[in-house]
Amino acid sequence: MTHTIKSGQTPAEPSAAQGEEKRLHKALLIATFHGSGPQRLVCEEHLEELELLLQTYGAECAQKVTCHLRKIEGATYIGTGKLEELVQLAKDLAVDLVVMDDELTPSQQRNLEKAFGIPVMERTEVILNVFAQRAQTKEARLQIELAQAKYQAPRLKRLWTHLSRQAGTGGGTGAYLKGEGEKQIEIDKRILKKKVDDLRKEIDSLRAYRITQRTLRERAEVPIFAIVGYTNAGKSTLLNALTGSQVFVEDKLFATLDTTTRKYLLPNNQEVLLIDTVGFIRKLPHLLVAAFRSTLEESIQADTLIHLIDVSHPMAEEQAEATYAVLKELKADEKAIITVFNKIDKCENASMINRMRIKYPKNVQISALNHVGFEELQHLMVQELQNLRKTVVLRIPQSDYSVVSDIMRIGHILKKEYDENDIIMHVSLPQVHLGNIAHYIVS
Repeated sequence: MTHTIKSGQTPAEPSAAQGEEKRLHKALLIATFHGSGPQRLVCEEHLEELELLLQTYGAECAQKVTCHLRKIEGATYIGTGKLEELVQLAKDLAVDLVVMDDELTPSQQRNLEKAFGIPVMERTEVILNVFAQRAQTKEARLQIELAQAKYQAPRLKRLWTHLSRQAGTGGGTGAYLKGEGEKQIEIDKRILKKKVDDLRKEIDSLRAYRITQRTLRERAEVPIFAIVGYTNAGKSTLLNALTGSQVFVEDKLFATLDTTTRKYLLPNNQEVLLIDTVGFIRKLPHLLVAAFRSTLEESIQADTLIHLIDVSHPMAEEQAEATYAVLKELKADEKAIITVFNKIDKCENASMINRMRIKYPKNVQISALNHVGFEELQHLMVQELQNLRKTVVLRIPQSDYSVVSDIMRIGHILKKEYDENDIIMHVSLPQVHLGNIAHYIVS
């Protein structure tokens, strides 16, 4: 959804809005920072990323501006004097869109639109729109719709004409007819609430199917590696290189939004599953983390995470920290993690790699595109599989032979012998199953 609808536009004027929506937006990008020089450099890099997001969205950047803030103004976020300069700059550049890298309150966004006289978007909204454009599966599209609906909720005063047009089109919304003395905003709240409820029901049904698929994988006892990392780090390229598959790859942010799973055979003939997950990004909206939780749960449920970092990027360290921040929010940061430094052939900052190798000691350097470093990566994967298992000695009464059958299915039997009415087994088992057989363990 683009901000082409003006507050004075009536529901009877869709054609003008649609025409404007097709035109390529020309935008002024603004980011703010506090403090001194280093903060300004970080702010400038954030603007570079925002420009890439905007290009992925389908708009062009006219100019990028960094603003030093002493304090945040409650009404407009930016101080009056600086705001006047930016309004004049927007007029001089003849832009039709302003994009803020910072998170704005609904009232700040409305006040800035009044000042500029053109739509003002924030980074969160750009990311939501990019996700909406690039979602392929039904589940991803529903999740984006849910996130957008939640984002719109506190901004209804600004978007009421857009929402009122939906009242006659959605199934079941005909019941929401304007009552005597009822305000348009109240009708819209009810429409949006029903939409959120319906979307949640659909997502829950798809989530139940995903859980069923995951349960089948767990029963098959196939170890799972989830490839996680910052957007555009090369996750899909790595999956394709390892498995010979043809997952869509593009040099744009969020080229992959849908989870892809492929079988992979390690050098020790151990079959594993590799999962390519949606990329993370700095300031990833909490709405999206919440909406994509069912998809991102693949990361939580995996046995081991492969954290891919593009070390050729000048802000690789910050991107790695952003990934860990999202993993922590998902409560997946305590998983076993292999850190993979990708695009090593393009990296020119050796000191940065040395710092990151100290910070993330279980690491390997690769080039997914050129198939470099794969042997060491495979070695680490095999090691992680061994760490997931433990060798124990079990004494099981023959009367509990069903337990023996289960152990033979999920474990590697190293030795089996009989002692009177008991079966003595030396077996390597996944550690997650040890709790179920703890009372049979003798050493």
